Order: sequence, then structure tokens, then C-alpha cells
Amino acid sequence: MGEFVRVEVADAIATIRLDRPKMNALNAQVQEEIAAAAAEVSQDAAVRTVILYGGERVFAAGADIKEMEQLGYPQMAERSARLQAAFSAVADIPKPVVAAVTGYALGGGLELALCADFRVLGESAKVGQPEILLGVIPGAGGTQRLPRLIGPARAKDLIFTGRHVAAAEALAIGLADAVVPDEEVYQAARDMVARYATGPALALRAAKQAVNMGLEVDLATGLEIERLQFAALFATEDQKTGMRSFVERSEAAFEGR
Repeated sequence: MGEFVRVEVADAIATIRLDRPKMNALNAQVQEEIAAAAAEVSQDAAVRTVILYGGERVFAAGADIKEMEQLGYPQMAERSARLQAAFSAVADIPKPVVAAVTGYALGGGLELALCADFRVLGESAKVGQPEILLGVIPGAGGTQRLPRLIGPARAKDLIFTGRHVAAAEALAIGLADAVVPDEEVYQAARDMVARYATGPALALRAAKQAVNMGLEVDLATGLEIERLQFAALFATEDQKTGMRSFVERSEAAFEGR
């Protein structure tokens, strides 16, 4: 457990909780703790699904600008590599992940939420990539993950203007998967991932990897990735359990093996 990032596990659901007052600014320490938390939940077989959560007031308002302001190219070249590695560790969690977004998710905060498979926003949440207003561009995946999610033109609008996007618009453009009252954000995220907590963990991992890897390659290569993942699952106990339950018309009890 880190100073500003902790992992809480209940009912096979892990919550990666950011807690750096006041706005969960993502300084170097927080980034390191996020990477450690991602590794922890990835390796813990008892964890089937994951929630990213910044608390009731704010998800994460972005990078710690005071920490970065005086840095030059040599320092930022090194730090940006560590930042991207930390967020990629979240994106690579081999389990379903949902970001529960309250308040602001701006800059690095939105880029962290983009690493999740799904995003639940509170009604008053605001998201955006305001880096352009600081004379820079997103550096933790915003120029790459955002256009893959909402399309290049919409992503360019957000990145070029740096504007804040309200929850309703985020839902309309596919940046959010659900919008709920602010006080229901965390519970809605739990409800969303609970359906996966008793599912076939190895098949869920294979599905996530096939989709994510397939997006980066041509169709023929993507189909080969899918074929290999599909065939490999016939070496698992969960495949036998699932198909036997289908034939017997009973409910499958998957064990993640």
C-alpha cells in the first residue's frame, strides 16, 4: 500500500484508490504507486475485476504542474517514459477495469481513465485534455488512446481546444459508458464489474488481450490473434465447465483455471 494509492479488495473486486489531497495531482510518486497497484491486482488471482477511483469529490485533476514547470527536455524525456509505463501497466491489467469518475478527470486524470475498459461518470463530472493551454500536448496516452476511443476528429477537438467536456457530452461521444448521479458513481462501477467477478477469468483475459492487440494490427493478424486465444482456452477447466453446463442446462461455476 502506497502513501497516496491503495488497493482494497472485496468480493473479488479490487479498487485502486487515489488519495492525494486535494485534487489527486499525479506527481512522480503517485505514478509509481499506480504502477505498483496495477502490478498487484494483475498478479492477485483472487482479484477478478478492478475499479479505478479517486474518491467522492474528484478523480484526478491532472499532472502536478508545479513539479514539472522548471524541468527541461532531458528530465522530461526520462519522466515521461516512466509516466507512460505507469499508465500502460493499468491498461495492461488482464482483467476488466472500470474508471469511476467524480468531479474532474483532466489531463493525466483523463488519460488514466482512458486506460480502463469502461468509464462511469457522475452527472457533474468534467473531463478533458487541457495540456494545449499550457503550451504542451498530452503525454500519457491522450493523443493515442483518445482517438482510438472516440475517433480522430472528436479527439482533435478536445486536444486542440483543451476544453472541458461535461458528462452528458462525454456519454454522447462515447467517452463515457454510463452517467449516474454523483453519489452513485462508485456503486454503479461496482455493479458494472460485478457481472465479471464470477465469470471465466482466463476467457475474459483472452478477450481483452485479443481486442486490445487486434486494434494495433491489420485484420488478418488480428484474426490470427483471436484464433490462437480461442484455441488456447480449450486447455482450461473453465472451458470444460462452461460447455458442460451448457449441455446439462445448469449454471456454470467458473474457477478461473
